[in-house]
Amino acid sequence: MSVAKEAQTRLHQLNKALESGTFIKIRHMLNGMSPAEIAHLIESVPPNARLILWRLVSNEFGGEVLQYLNEETINQIVKGMDTDELTTVLEKLDTDDLADILQTLPKAVTKQVLNSLDSLNRKRIEVVLNYPNDTAGGLMNTDTITVRPNITLDVVQRYLRRYKEIPDMTDNILVVNRKDQFIGILPLTKLLLNEPSMTVREAMITDVESIPASMHQNNVAKIFEYHDLISAPVVDDNQVLLGRITIDDVVDVIREDAQHSIMSMAGLNEEEDIFAPIFTATRRRSVWLGINALTAFIAASVMGLFSATIEKVVALAILSPIVASMGGIAGNQTLTLVIRGMAVGHVGFANARVLLRREVGVGILNGMIWATIIGSAASLWWQEISIGLIIAAATLINLIVAAVCGASLPLILNRLRIDPAISGGVILTTVTDVVGFASFLGLATLVYR
Repeated sequence: MSVAKEAQTRLHQLNKALESGTFIKIRHMLNGMSPAEIAHLIESVPPNARLILWRLVSNEFGGEVLQYLNEETINQIVKGMDTDELTTVLEKLDTDDLADILQTLPKAVTKQVLNSLDSLNRKRIEVVLNYPNDTAGGLMNTDTITVRPNITLDVVQRYLRRYKEIPDMTDNILVVNRKDQFIGILPLTKLLLNEPSMTVREAMITDVESIPASMHQNNVAKIFEYHDLISAPVVDDNQVLLGRITIDDVVDVIREDAQHSIMSMAGLNEEEDIFAPIFTATRRRSVWLGINALTAFIAASVMGLFSATIEKVVALAILSPIVASMGGIAGNQTLTLVIRGMAVGHVGFANARVLLRREVGVGILNGMIWATIIGSAASLWWQEISIGLIIAAATLINLIVAAVCGASLPLILNRLRIDPAISGGVILTTVTDVVGFASFLGLATLVYR
């Protein structure tokens, strides 16, 4: 059974159990699942049922469930919890995960939770909270194992035995000097396979790239991708070790970035709750519907300029959407390709000229192919060669413009610090509609005046 099908089966069983009120069965079902699966189920039911499910989740891994929930759902759940209960749920979380959740809570609640922590954990959390959550500092976990370079591997092994358990994803021990500045790593393989009398300095690796705490999370993800890392040290401007980032945090970044790209293209937030209240969802979506309506009026006003020509030749009113639609589709293909290329670091101003030439070439070739097909079809339909030639020329023009706009728009918007995933599609559609109508009806006006 596929993962999606299994999730739907569980959801169906859960809904039946909720309807029948068999809460013991629900508790058994939930607590036999992973935190991520529980979170998925909670987000798959309406808000009033979410609180019921949450109360049936064991406190033992309640904090882990919270870290997989979106911001709105977390706030719904936290509203019904007092500080002691919330602290009990969150106390087992890693520093970075706890900081992520605290950043989604109201400031008053965050302050209460911080005050309830012991001084060591509070200090660790405050270090992470000092950095934006989309930076390396916001991603890092301060729970690290560090050693000095002048001790032997035997001493390191005895030191590790004092721990009840070591932090998850520990593949290296971080080596620091007396000022706590990062100087290298000691892989666990070297610790286990070398002679106990060897010093850390002799066994450690120094040509390791540390990550500045201010680095954006997308760049962190690229470093992990390029170097196949499991973990990496995070340092401040003075090379003082602050913590480390692990691969599970990077996977979350990649997932969030993918969600952001998909949702932004529809003008929505990646945290959008699929079961949000009707008025809340309406308010959020109305903004982009309003922008789209404005751009539609702009395109319609262009058609209005040629109303006299349209009255003479009815075929123009019927065929004009074809030109605009072809341009919109072609432009969005290029736009999506370029935005993806920018996201993975393949596209930038350094190679923009080469990309633009390529896309113009694709636009010309596609334009010639589809201009011929659409022009021939229009001529046969209306039994008039001039109609076919006009729509063919307009299609060629619009596909070339769409290619240029789709390739250059994301780069321009990015330079202006505007997310191309959010506004690129709206601007591109407006351009291709206006150019499509103007070229088609403008050429027709020259022919039929």
